[in-house]
Amino acid sequence: MQSHVKIYPVRLMCKVLEISPQGYYDWKKRRKSQRTIDQEILEEAILQVYKEFKGRYGSPRIAIALCKRGLFTSKNRVARLMQRMGLAAVTYRKRSRIGRKPKGSGIMENLVKRAFEAQTKKSRSGLEISLTFPFGFLYLATYLDVFPRKVVGWAMNTRMTEQLVIDAFLQAVGRERPSAGLIVHTDRGSQYTSRRYQSTLAAHGAILSMSRLGDPYDNAVMESFYKTLKRELMPETRKFTNEKEARNAVFEYIEIFYNTKRMHSALGYMSPVEYEKQHS
Repeated sequence: MQSHVKIYPVRLMCKVLEISPQGYYDWKKRRKSQRTIDQEILEEAILQVYKEFKGRYGSPRIAIALCKRGLFTSKNRVARLMQRMGLAAVTYRKRSRIGRKPKGSGIMENLVKRAFEAQTKKSRSGLEISLTFPFGFLYLATYLDVFPRKVVGWAMNTRMTEQLVIDAFLQAVGRERPSAGLIVHTDRGSQYTSRRYQSTLAAHGAILSMSRLGDPYDNAVMESFYKTLKRELMPETRKFTNEKEARNAVFEYIEIFYNTKRMHSALGYMSPVEYEKQHS
């Protein structure tokens, strides 16, 4: 079968483009500049880190990740190249969170008072949220060790009950084996004011602390974690078709990524596990 593609001579193309044939041949022979080569290497490395962390990192963290790998650059240069490459960190639209009115009994004093820079492993922060998936809702209860900002206990269920927050707390206790006097800070949700939940904490020597009514800043560490989780994980949820896939994704995010890999600005851009090992 004959091809109908016409091949034009170089001189004719140069005449159409208004350039000299010699200029064309010089351009073909010219090697890439070192700056161009360096930029191509950097762009390839940026794309590799971007894909590795599933688009969760913006230019500051990508720049730090590259420096840790021996490719020293600045966040401003990474930002310019990411814009040129059409790359941006994943985003998630925040929805308003409607607080529940607590019952009168079971309310505890705020012992933390926004002192989140814990020097020792004596403070846990707990909170629960609902995650929206194509197949419905899943509730996630989480406990964070304030010292290394590490998730030490979590549980998921299709219903928000006191058992959910108890299961998450028991997982944290089983993993960390804290000594008596551990402070557990939560909001005033009915799950935390229940007698059964508070009895569970008391049985393990933990002391309950609660935020003031309607003040999310009293539990800013947990609020920050959930904001990060929603921004970095939730854009992936539209591909989940069942509960098992969603649970696996949450497990991967918390245990494989957040605790062991994700760089935290409050920890000097170390992961919670790295920070914990350094200060063990």
